[in-house]
Amino acid sequence: MSDGPPSLPARLPEAELAKRENDWAMVTHLSGLCGCVGIPSFVGPLVCWLVKKDEFPRVDFAGKEALNFQLTMLILQLLSLPLIFVVGLGFVTSVAVTILSLVFTIVATVAANKGENYVYPLSFRMIK
Repeated sequence: MSDGPPSLPARLPEAELAKRENDWAMVTHLSGLCGCVGIPSFVGPLVCWLVKKDEFPRVDFAGKEALNFQLTMLILQLLSLPLIFVVGLGFVTSVAVTILSLVFTIVATVAANKGENYVYPLSFRMIK
């Protein structure tokens, strides 16, 4: 046994760090689909962002983007509700918002997996 200080853990290679950052950015976007299982869709991106934003800069960016987008989609869904009773148009807008949310979340997830930063269209920038 040596009496010296304990050895420090080896630092991960840059390629491995980049892969982990891509993976976390991808999960951050993909977690917006948690709305499909009854959890509000902004909860997943919020948790990922809060947990990893200081560790990975791309996750900080992805988290803000995903969170802004999911909150925008939530607002649009809530605005669709009264339109269902007033004009019946709310059903169409609700379905359109759901489809847009699904499509853009998948596009953002694929972009993050490739190592790209994705900026969601139709998104209010509430968190900067």
